[in-house]
Amino acid sequence: MSAPEKQAVDLEAQIDSCIAGRESRYEDWDTLGFQAAKGGDRFKRAQIRYIGSGATGNHDGDNRTLPSEHFTFSNMRLPVGAVGPEHTHHDVEEVFFVLEGELEVAVHDVEDGNRKAVRKLGYRDLIRVPAGVPRSLANVGDVDALFCVIIGSKKPELPTYPPSSEMYGVTR
Repeated sequence: MSAPEKQAVDLEAQIDSCIAGRESRYEDWDTLGFQAAKGGDRFKRAQIRYIGSGATGNHDGDNRTLPSEHFTFSNMRLPVGAVGPEHTHHDVEEVFFVLEGELEVAVHDVEDGNRKAVRKLGYRDLIRVPAGVPRSLANVGDVDALFCVIIGSKKPELPTYPPSSEMYGVTR
């Protein structure tokens, strides 16, 4: 009996299917627009998706986004003075990696969200926030902040907003 014939892999097609180039990305200001609708313009921010859709909703129809197998990857643009409200990802860790601007990131006490530790991050700084730890962020610089967001799951659960969050009670 002969060994099964191996299918030739089209390496050109394979590598092309793994690239999400910047020219095909766009800033999606609507995906988190429900927060701006509730709390005003200081909650406006744009997601730029590369792998999966993160926890921002269902973007399965976006054929420019690479499918996620183990994690999601996007960029987020946060205008000057804008904030990402306190929220918790119960099922996954989240990583923020700053590309431009200055970001103030806070981790909040699980029992008392008013207690928090805050750090300022700049170019090439990174923070990993474990699952279950409430977090928030704010652009404290004088230019838009652009940062990578990596979430450790193929399709994370929607985050929740603890009682101390300005978005408490808000749903999609």
